[in-house]
Amino acid sequence: MNPTRARPGLSLLGAALALATGCASAPVAALEAVRVGEHSWYFHGDSGVASQANRGYTSNAGFVVTNDGVVVVDALGTPALAREMLAAIRAVTDQPVRRVIVTHYHADHVYGLQVFQAEGAEIWARSEGQAYLASDLARERLAQRRVELAPWVDDSTRVLPADRWIEFKATDSEAFSLGGVDFRLVTGGHAHAPDDMMLLVADDAVLFAGDLYFSGRLPFVVDGNTRGWLAAIERMQAAGARVVVPGHGEASESVAADLALTGGYLRFLRTELGRAVQDMVPFDEAYERIDWSRYANLPTFEAANRRNAYTVYLELEAEALGSAGGG
Repeated sequence: MNPTRARPGLSLLGAALALATGCASAPVAALEAVRVGEHSWYFHGDSGVASQANRGYTSNAGFVVTNDGVVVVDALGTPALAREMLAAIRAVTDQPVRRVIVTHYHADHVYGLQVFQAEGAEIWARSEGQAYLASDLARERLAQRRVELAPWVDDSTRVLPADRWIEFKATDSEAFSLGGVDFRLVTGGHAHAPDDMMLLVADDAVLFAGDLYFSGRLPFVVDGNTRGWLAAIERMQAAGARVVVPGHGEASESVAADLALTGGYLRFLRTELGRAVQDMVPFDEAYERIDWSRYANLPTFEAANRRNAYTVYLELEAEALGSAGGG
């Protein structure tokens, strides 16, 4: 694939904020829109963890241009990034942003929502996201980011609810059309997060998969459910996408091969930690025994792997207790 790139150049916002933070010697590059389909584009964030140096730009987002407006997928991790995203969209089309699809309510995907709401866009998300908004975790994470990502996240940053909360009950998907383009929302169940949702652009065969799919880096499993995640991977395979845009990492045309990294890692965690749970080996001892070499050189390994492993250890303990209770 030869993706088309639209780069409007160094943003005035980025330059001003670089000066304000004493980083004028290292200008902040504008977001780059990469075309992956006739109607579909995406923004590719850094592969590391959020920091002041990368402005919290660690996740991907996307947009789809139709004859009656733009559908945006996620809003990035700060209002400043969302403003740059909006400017990059306007460099591609003068169509207004009609709708923002939230793949899940995690900080790196939703802190820019207020920018698009101010433009008149309608926010759509899965109904399970309401629990996150009402939680202490949402308030604690915002307070944390106001410190760690200042000035990109500040007292004016808010976490907005959806205008439409989507419920998946009898089916796993819901279709809609806008401006001559057909879309399908696909539930992720409870996989990476309780409110995972994907967007398939049917006309382009492009799937925006959110954090159900990580390209070239380890997924974050904390808050996740690996059994549900592996089921969601099956839904991704069944979608028949030509291109999958992950929540983090490069867009992929080698969908089956790249899904093997995420799926293989999750199965590895379940196998190795499942053995430890079965043998009643304490987590710390089990973690030290496991050979992590195949994943140790991937971005985010140091930040994510031990937490992922502990989450899966607890998940498998709960599964074992449930099986014992059911017997």
